[in-house]
Formats: sequence, C-alpha cells, structure tokens
Amino acid sequence: MDKHQITESFREVQEYICSKLEDIDGKAEFNADLWSREEGGGGRTNTIQDGAIIEKGGVAFSEVFGSVSNQMSKQLKLEGESFFATGVSIVIHSKAIHHPIIHMNIRYFEMDEGVYWFGGGIDLTPIYVNESLAECFHLRLKELCDQYDSSMYERFKKWADEYFYLSHRKESRGIGGVFFDHFSENGVLTKEQIFQFCIDLGKLFPELYGEQISKAVALKEMNQEWQLLRRSRYVEFNLLHDRGTKFGIYSGGRTESILLSMPPEAKWVYNYQEEENTLEYQTQQILKSNRSWITP
Repeated sequence: MDKHQITESFREVQEYICSKLEDIDGKAEFNADLWSREEGGGGRTNTIQDGAIIEKGGVAFSEVFGSVSNQMSKQLKLEGESFFATGVSIVIHSKAIHHPIIHMNIRYFEMDEGVYWFGGGIDLTPIYVNESLAECFHLRLKELCDQYDSSMYERFKKWADEYFYLSHRKESRGIGGVFFDHFSENGVLTKEQIFQFCIDLGKLFPELYGEQISKAVALKEMNQEWQLLRRSRYVEFNLLHDRGTKFGIYSGGRTESILLSMPPEAKWVYNYQEEENTLEYQTQQILKSNRSWITP
C-alpha cells in the first residue's frame, strides 16, 4: 500500500458519502468544485445547500504536497523538507433546530523521510443535547473501534473530549465522538488495518447522520436564537483551535475549502446567560461536564 492507493480510496469515500447524503436529504444535490494548489496538488470540494434537511454542507477531498516552509515547520512542528497529505473532511449544518451539526475527517500524512501517520475523527454538535441519541452515537462508534482494538474507543473518545473543547469557555463543542492523530503501525494494528479503519469510519458517517436525523425529536421550547448561538461556538473552535484549519492556512491551501466548515449563519450575544430550568440551561450544563455516554 502506498500514498497513491490511499489517495484513490479517499476519493471513493468522498463519492460514497455524497451519494448517501443526497439520499438522506432527498432534495439537494452536491456541486463539485475542482481546484489546484500552485505549490503542488489540489482537490475536489463538493458542496450542498438549501436542501430539505441540509442547510449547508461540504464533503472535501484534497491531495497536497510540496516543500515544508519555515512557517509550516514552526507552526505545525513538521520535521523534514517535503510532505504529502491527503484526506476527506466533512461538515453538515442542518436546517432544523433539533438536528445536530456533524463533522468527520480522515487523513493520511507522509514526510520525505518515510515517516507517515493517519489521523481523523468524528464528532457531534447538537443544538440541544438529546441524551438517548448521544448514547446511540457513541455506541455505534465503539462497535466500529472494537472490531480493530478493544482499547481504541476509550482512548479515542478521551482524545476527542480533550480536542473538541473550547478552552477559552471551559466547555465542550458538543457531545464528542472519537479523535486520533499520528496513528501508525504500533504492534497491534498494521498500516493496512489502520487505513481500513479510516475507510470504515468514513463509510459509517452517513449512517450515523441518518440515524440522528430520523430519530431526532423537536420540542416546542426550542428556539432559533439558541441554534445561532451554538453555531457561533462552532465558529470559535474552528478558527481558534482546529488543527485542520491551521494546516490548511499555513500550507497555503484553498481558503474557500478550508472555511467550508463555517455555518451559514451564527450569532454572538454579549454575556449571554441561560435561564435555569430551560432546555438551553440543561444543554449548557452537559457541555460543561464530562460524560461517558456508554454505561459499562
């Protein structure tokens, strides 16, 4: 297995996910935008909007390579003279308040010295936390992880809790999921097995989103302002903390594709305080706690 085979498989994952998401939405279709990078490589950014369910979404594939600039070396702590990176990144913003924001990415990175690693993850950002659906989401992820290594879910779940965290607000972005980085052959899993785990995670994505949509419950107390406020937290995380955003910017990536994750609308209210005994207050309390979600 080499980087070219991995790249082609990631292209296929992008096509698979787009097809499944179109089926889930039932109205909108993806538009493809091919782009190239002057320093080397390019990609295909597929976007969807104004659907029956999806307000704005993107499934982006990229394959970029070239020299490691001084800025990349300093900001991203890369050692070596050249790099190769390929991956698929997805963010879906739904119209309905009771539907969550969902994100996933899988990526492969290789340096000129033969050092390689995989990374990625998937996480869920509900506007209002439905605890039953949160448990279902985590159970499905655990089932996949357990097929490869029974210790993976707990490690990757903990990593996601720590990564998808707004440290400047001391709250989680959502209900977490799994996250992994610098994942390479380790004596338990081979490179081929780790690669297959990434492919399986990618193909699981539309199933998880479909389950969250089909089982979601709208409550009368839900309001759109809270949706816009929760989206603003999403923006804050991606601009301040997200590694993928930073890599894209510092590697000279395509700005439109890098910022595809931004919601169509968001809102900031100065010193907003949730009233006690409201759905907003309940959600915020969950975001400030550390839930296991799966009962041992």
